[in-house]
Amino acid sequence: MTNKKRQLALGVFLTRHGHHPGAWRQPGSAKSGRPDFNYWADLVRTAERGKLDTAFFADFAGQSGDSTKGIERRHAFLDFEPLTLTAALASITSRIGLVATVNTNYEQPFALARRFASLDHISDGRIGWNIVSSLTDGAAKSYGTQPMTHAERYERASEFVDVARKLWDSWEDDAFENANPESGIYLNPNDVHPVQHHGKHFQISTVLDTARPVQGHPIFVQAGNSEAGREFAAKYAEMIYAAAQFIEEAQIFYADVKGRMANHGRDPDTLKVMPGLSFAIGSSQQEAQDKFGALESAVDFSGELNLMGHDVSAYPLDGPLPDLPDPENGKGRWRQLTALARRENLSIRQLFLRFNAVRGHRVAIGTPIQIADQIQDWFERDAADGFNLIPPLLPSSLTEFVDQVVPELQRRGLFRTEYEGTTLREHLHLPRPQIAREAVPKAQPAPILAPVS
Repeated sequence: MTNKKRQLALGVFLTRHGHHPGAWRQPGSAKSGRPDFNYWADLVRTAERGKLDTAFFADFAGQSGDSTKGIERRHAFLDFEPLTLTAALASITSRIGLVATVNTNYEQPFALARRFASLDHISDGRIGWNIVSSLTDGAAKSYGTQPMTHAERYERASEFVDVARKLWDSWEDDAFENANPESGIYLNPNDVHPVQHHGKHFQISTVLDTARPVQGHPIFVQAGNSEAGREFAAKYAEMIYAAAQFIEEAQIFYADVKGRMANHGRDPDTLKVMPGLSFAIGSSQQEAQDKFGALESAVDFSGELNLMGHDVSAYPLDGPLPDLPDPENGKGRWRQLTALARRENLSIRQLFLRFNAVRGHRVAIGTPIQIADQIQDWFERDAADGFNLIPPLLPSSLTEFVDQVVPELQRRGLFRTEYEGTTLREHLHLPRPQIAREAVPKAQPAPILAPVS
C-alpha cells in the first residue's frame, strides 16, 4: 500500500429528487419523474467539478402487480437502469467513478462480467459494482424467482463474485496488445486462462469474450450491515456503504469490519468504510435548520407508512413502535432503528423523521464549517474513511456541498484539489488486483506396469 497521507474519500448517492421523502414537493426539485438523461448528466458533472470519487446509482428492480398500493404518493427513486445509465455517463465525464448496483439474484456471472468489463474499458477504468443480494417480494414476483433465505442469498452472491473474478482473470492484461502481422500470431496462447468452475450454484467452462478490465476488476462496493453482510464485506468489499447516526456506533462498525479482514488475508487499508451523510447547509445554524424543517413538514403520513419493510400505518402515529420481527432484508438497519426507538422513546412519527426519512444515516445541519468539523471528527477518530453523501434535495443540496463544504475540506488538507491518476482505483489509493491463478496439479508419471507373463 502507499505511504501517502490518508485522504478523505467522498461519493454521492444520486436520486431523482433528493433523498428526503419531502424533497419532491419543494421548489427547485425536478417537477417530473419522466426519464431525463440531461438531468442526471448535470448532477454528475457537478459531482465531478467537486472532485468527488464516485457517483452512486441504486437499483430497486421489480414492482409486482400486487405491490401498487399507495403508488400514487410514491415519488420516482431512479428512472434508468444503472448499467445503462453509467455507460451513458461515462461518455460525458472523464474522472469521476461511476458505481452501478446489480443484484446477484437475477443475473448470471458470465453475462454480468462481460458487461462490467466493457464498461470499465468504455470509462477508462472508472467503474464500480455495488453488490447486492436483497430479495423483495416485488422483485421476486417480477423476475419469477423462488424466494431464498438470507443465508442462501449471501452464499450465492459469494460464489457469483468468485466466478466473476475468475472470468475477468481469464486474460492477461496485455493479451491483445502484441499482434504480429508478419508472423501471423495474433495472441499468445499462454495469455488465455479458461475458467473451469463447478460449484453449487454455477457450472461454467468458458473464457470471457472481453479483455481484462482496465482496473483488473471493477471496484467492489457493498452495503450489508448484518453479520453475514459484514463478513461478506471483509472478504470482498473495497468500499462499504455504512449507516450510523452516532460516532460511537460508527467506530464499532469500522473496527469490526476491518478487524475481520485479516481472516481473509486482506489489508484493512484496502477497504473504504463510507457512512451515509445527509445534510442541510446554511449561512447560520438556524437557516440550515429551517431548510431541513421545510423538508420534514412536507412528509406525507397518510396511506401506507413503511419502516424498513414493515407497514406500520395500522398503529397510532404518535404511539410507540410495536414489537415486530426482523425483516428478511435490512436486518442490521432494522436493529439500529429499534434500538434508537427504545433508547429515546420515540413515537412512530418521530422515528420515521429521525431514522426512516434518512434511512438511518447521520444528518449534519449547520454552516459549511460546522459540517466540515463533523466530517473531520469522524474521519480522524476512525469512524469513517470518507462519506457517501445523501443530498436531501437535488440538485441544490449537492451544489451547495460542492461550492461550500468541499473548499473548506480542501483548505484543511483533508480532500484533494485535483484528481490523482485516471482510474477509480487510483483516486481511492486502492491496489489493482493481480491475476489469481488456481493451483494446477502436477502431472503424475505413468505407472510402471509389470510385464504380462
